[in-house]
Amino acid sequence: MISAAIFDLDGLMFDSEDLRHGCWVRALEDFGYEMTQAFEDASGGISRVRMLEVLREVYGADMPAERLLEYEWSLVDEVLAGDVPEKPGLRELLGWLEDHDVPRAIASSSPMRQIDACLDGTGLRERFDVVVSGTEVARSKPAPDVFLEAASRLGVEPATSLVLEDSFAGVRAGAAGGFVTVMVPDALQPDDEIRSLVAACCEDLGEVASLLEAGRL
Repeated sequence: MISAAIFDLDGLMFDSEDLRHGCWVRALEDFGYEMTQAFEDASGGISRVRMLEVLREVYGADMPAERLLEYEWSLVDEVLAGDVPEKPGLRELLGWLEDHDVPRAIASSSPMRQIDACLDGTGLRERFDVVVSGTEVARSKPAPDVFLEAASRLGVEPATSLVLEDSFAGVRAGAAGGFVTVMVPDALQPDDEIRSLVAACCEDLGEVASLLEAGRL
């Protein structure tokens, strides 16, 4: 039996990755840049500090990375103030965890104000015991810091705690921290490396609940 469940947010709990991608496209265009594949590949699920580094690595050291990132965040704030769809099976899985007294946390690379917007807009805040933003830890995914911080606040050991992720960086972070890591793919399907790191790859969060019920996680 797992001792806790730690959730990513964007792309796992909420269908928000396409919305965020659109904000990045607009922000880059408004600053005179184009979205590139190199930026897309390097920018998923990372912290503010790492995002600033990636912007300068991809677009040049003299690009106004801090101003651009703040602008992109303001666009995301507007989007998240609207109706952001939940991912299938989210409430089913939360219900199973609550019924079995399994503590729950969110560990997201997003800034807290954007996590708050999602939770407050859906009324899900009270269903989580701990919420951790990537801005609160030293290293971003694929380093395990945000998951380790969530486990520490819950008072549980990584080896018996479930990490739920949709991104490659998140899966690598969960595995690096020694968590029981499960991928629920969103934008990217797992490759051989990612499959080697996970305990299971599920179609949706409802399937995670079914595996837990069957004692397979």
